[in-house]
Amino acid sequence: MSTSRRSKPRFKIRNRRFPGGRRGIILLVGASLFFLCLCSVITVAVGRRVADTLFPDNTPSSEATSATPSWAPDSAELTIAVSPVMATTMEQLAEQFNAQKLETADGHVMKVTLLTLAPEKIVEQSVTGPSFQAISPDSSLWLTQIDQRWADLQGSAGEGIPLRRVGESIRYAVSPIVIAAWESTARELGWPDQPIGWQDIQRKATQDPSFKWNHPSTSHAAGLLATLAEFYAGAGITRNLTADLATAPHVLEYVRAVEATVSFYGEGEDVIIQRLTEEGRNYLDAFVAQEQTVIAWNQSNSGEKLVAIYPAEGTLWTDHPLALLELGVGEELAVTDNQRLTFRAFAAHLTSDTVQRQLLAAGYRPADLAIELESPGSPFAGTSLVDWRQPQTTLQLPSGAVVDVVQNVWWYTKRPTNVYLVVDTSGSMAGAKLERTRTALRSFIEQIRGDKDRVGLVEFGSGVKHFEPLRTVNQEGRDQLLQLVDRMNADGDTALLDAVGEAYNDLVLVNDQQAINAIVVMTDGQENDSSLDLSDLRRMFQRPNGVPVVVFTIAFGDDADEELLQELARIGNGQFRRASETDIEELYKIISTYF
Repeated sequence: MSTSRRSKPRFKIRNRRFPGGRRGIILLVGASLFFLCLCSVITVAVGRRVADTLFPDNTPSSEATSATPSWAPDSAELTIAVSPVMATTMEQLAEQFNAQKLETADGHVMKVTLLTLAPEKIVEQSVTGPSFQAISPDSSLWLTQIDQRWADLQGSAGEGIPLRRVGESIRYAVSPIVIAAWESTARELGWPDQPIGWQDIQRKATQDPSFKWNHPSTSHAAGLLATLAEFYAGAGITRNLTADLATAPHVLEYVRAVEATVSFYGEGEDVIIQRLTEEGRNYLDAFVAQEQTVIAWNQSNSGEKLVAIYPAEGTLWTDHPLALLELGVGEELAVTDNQRLTFRAFAAHLTSDTVQRQLLAAGYRPADLAIELESPGSPFAGTSLVDWRQPQTTLQLPSGAVVDVVQNVWWYTKRPTNVYLVVDTSGSMAGAKLERTRTALRSFIEQIRGDKDRVGLVEFGSGVKHFEPLRTVNQEGRDQLLQLVDRMNADGDTALLDAVGEAYNDLVLVNDQQAINAIVVMTDGQENDSSLDLSDLRRMFQRPNGVPVVVFTIAFGDDADEELLQELARIGNGQFRRASETDIEELYKIISTYF
């Protein structure tokens, strides 16, 4: 990874001494050298379906709008777009920085403001006139993706157009990707007496149908890095993964066998932890996450602990970069001199000894290698649940071109999906609600890319108005589904439970035990026209039929029966979400990442 030359910050401090000083600069250089040794140069990274993941109330979080950004030409306020996985920690660090009331040479108080965005949003908005000047995603993968998209967009735009969108950058914390498992589950797998790898997870899931494990979709750093590790394991190497190797039949078969045991995909660690808090072991037995997630869970929960399993074949690391964008092309507002100074001061703050130790206390491995992980008070000291000496093998991050290949090939190695979209088109959905729903359904269907994935549609009002069986989402199937969505009309009452029952019965009849079987049901009103009731559905889902079906429910607007939808999600071991007209499309996109 390349490092940026940092000029000496020019600012004065009101009644305080600037934290870091020359030592901060030395630490920055040392951290950058560490990452040069740790990783190969990242050239291009590709992200596809990345969705907003921080939902304290199970609804999509607010995000930057497309309004024209504006800041004063001498502004010293730096807005940083930060990934959800680091948002809580970063808020605390920003508050500490702002409390210092550092000033620029012309008397402006430096201030850091945070905007929580999923990596995909950070990437998208970074190249299209963002309302922020700096970014802190969960991985440098997204920095290279920004630069690649920027270069592609500029093309032959003319001389003087910078080919890099990302300017100065530092790394302030790292965390290896692990398999997080409940302690009892880890012991069943052989921990701590023997190393555990991806094939052990596959074997456990194959032998024990009740075993549930997850890794996020490749639109999240943890999911993408875990998938890269699976490809490395399949190839039997730890360095120099090439496109040819990544597409070799024996490697694809290895990855396909591991992926076939995944219970579902989905969002990042923050959402998984939220579900674990609510449901405990009933949600998952094991999942892919940063090592920091294991530490944070064990620090804040008194029940059964999580164990960090470091894959025997090796693993990759999340790094947490802070990067300044190079804005000011055309009519775009440029980063001000004062904002640049604020960036450098905040970078020095993050790499100061005090903050590096705070990051260690929060479970991250600091960028400052002089800080001993096993020192007294460290979360790595006096525990076997995480191991500072691990991983024994660090995999080489492949080139951007190979990352691109792996991310695309993953669609054809991941576990296939059968999903029914159960859609309310009763009379109350007329007008803008139905149009928003059509847009959301189109987005969902467009997001499904696997050639083995199948989608069906159940439209309900007064009874089931239309039942479209599962069809493969190739181009022909996609076009037909989109035509059905366009032809939906709003009228009648609300036979929600009957519609869910028909979708469930068909999934049982199809009996595809190799696929993730799911129902996504949306309504804006109250059930009032079904012959089935909740107890009927509960009995149906409890029958031993060998085909687990997960149910996602969406309450659209304020009049939906949330209690009923929450119970449906519980019956189907799924999730309940709320949606408004402004975010229903984003919500459907998010749910699509689970498949």
